[in-house]
Amino acid sequence: MIFNAFIKLVKEYGIERLTVQQIADEAMINRATFYAHFKDKQDLYEQIFQTVMESFKTFSRADIFVGKNEIHLDTLESTLNEVFQSLSEQKDLFFLIFDGSQHVKMMEELQNLIRDTTDEFLTNLRITQNGKDVPNEFIYSYITSTLTGTLNWWLRSDEEFRPAHLAHFMIQLIENSHLTVLGVKLIRETPTETQIAK
Repeated sequence: MIFNAFIKLVKEYGIERLTVQQIADEAMINRATFYAHFKDKQDLYEQIFQTVMESFKTFSRADIFVGKNEIHLDTLESTLNEVFQSLSEQKDLFFLIFDGSQHVKMMEELQNLIRDTTDEFLTNLRITQNGKDVPNEFIYSYITSTLTGTLNWWLRSDEEFRPAHLAHFMIQLIENSHLTVLGVKLIRETPTETQIAK
């Protein structure tokens, strides 16, 4: 309830002009109840930020990378689905961060999470282009931008993409990409739609 009140008022007044009393009034609580949960409005904003980031941390808990050069596509798809489902249920929180002053911080923390999750895999893989190593930092940045760009489009779109459909579509793009040329093995435990059709 407090999160919703905060989001509504930020859209109307902006964070700088917003007061704790306005938040309390909108949430139909008293100031003492507000301060029992948050130090101030900035602390409230930070807790919303951490709530959004928690959705992305699903990636760090999933066993997506197998061995030195294998990506487990079923696990990646189910993980993407879980992340998309979580963010679709709190898209107002996502937009408050994505469109607000914490945008850069969100991108940095997400990129750090992707770095922590993929660094060993990418270092072992050692992707090269024309005989030169492709910097891992470039790949972290590329994944971060692709993921947040896709989320921004999808959560604002009128297209009827359910989380599972979007996750499956992204996996299809990965399967049809040039990852195998780079030495990545794409592993599936369940048959694909194409395999079932055959």
